[in-house]
Amino acid sequence: MPQKPRDPILPRPTDSELSILRVLWARGPSSVRDVLDAINGNRPEPLAYTTVLSFLQIMLEKGHVTRIDGERGHIYAPATPEDRTKNQLVLDMMDRVFGGSMRELVLQALGARKVSRAERQEIRDLLDRLDR
Repeated sequence: MPQKPRDPILPRPTDSELSILRVLWARGPSSVRDVLDAINGNRPEPLAYTTVLSFLQIMLEKGHVTRIDGERGHIYAPATPEDRTKNQLVLDMMDRVFGGSMRELVLQALGARKVSRAERQEIRDLLDRLDR
C-alpha cells in the first residue's frame, strides 16, 4: 500500500507565535488590531501594534500564516489547521525528548499533573476507539 505523502514540515513556532496562532484559530482571519486586542486582553503588560505586526510578518515568511490584502489593511489567517500544528509539535517533542517513544510521552504527560475524572474518561474512550 502506498504511503500517504507527509505534510511539509514548518519551522517550530515560538511561544509568541503560538499565542498569535491560538488567536487566529479561535477568531478566524483577523487584522493586526484584532490579534493585538485579543492578546493584550490576557497580558499584564500590553504589546505594541508594531510588535504584533512584526511577529505576523515573520510568521508569514515562515509559512505559519497567510495574508490577504483587504480594503482596510492586511488580514492574517493560520496557514495550517490547529490539529495539524499540534500534531507536528507533539511528534517533534516525542522524537526529541522521548526518543520517539509514544509510551514514554504518554506516561510522562499523565504523571506530570493531576488528571481529572472527565479527562481520564476521555482517554479511556479514545483507547477503546483505537482498540476497535
